[in-house]
Amino acid sequence: MEVAKKLCIFGIGGFGREVLNCFLESIGNNAGTRETEVVFMVSDSHFMEKEIMGVAVVPQSGFVPELYNVVIAVSDPIARKEIAESLPKSTTYGKVIHPSAQISKWVNIGEGSIVTAACIVTVNVKIGKHAQLNLNTSVGHDSIIGDYFTTAPGARINGHSSIGHCVYVGSNAALREGINVCNEAIIGMGAVVVKDIIEKGVYVGNPAVKMVRQG
Repeated sequence: MEVAKKLCIFGIGGFGREVLNCFLESIGNNAGTRETEVVFMVSDSHFMEKEIMGVAVVPQSGFVPELYNVVIAVSDPIARKEIAESLPKSTTYGKVIHPSAQISKWVNIGEGSIVTAACIVTVNVKIGKHAQLNLNTSVGHDSIIGDYFTTAPGARINGHSSIGHCVYVGSNAALREGINVCNEAIIGMGAVVVKDIIEKGVYVGNPAVKMVRQG
């Protein structure tokens, strides 16, 4: 008989603790579930506490893939990708989706992804693996979004958007319908994207433009 795996949340920072709360609310927030259903994991260099918020913490060197489904609660897309690549090939990944999220049955969300409270994902949307949709994000119809995608709270992705891998969209940023965004672009807080983004960099303002480093 196969033993049910616990959820392992990689990361104990603020977002990691928010993901714990999201998970507990998704399963009913019963006090007894903390020990039986979920653990935290950190890299060995950050392993200083054995328990946080009533949940055990394990070092990466002590990780046993057969016991856990993992989600990586690290907001930086590149760092999240590096962590995923550092884990054993046999690692399996879960999903954490808050019960208040509105996600239609015509949505495909990849493994390892996290969808927090009050997010809306409409119809015919595909989101890659290890994505993170933070509070009150919305994604419109017929959008295709790559792996390691990240939004901060309040991001707005309008319909027919095509977004590459390792893209970060800041708080209250908005993408016009039909926008294409290349891999590894960073869209700053409150930015309004009205033209395709074809090269990686940091984009800010209304309309959004690429920041140019001085000196």
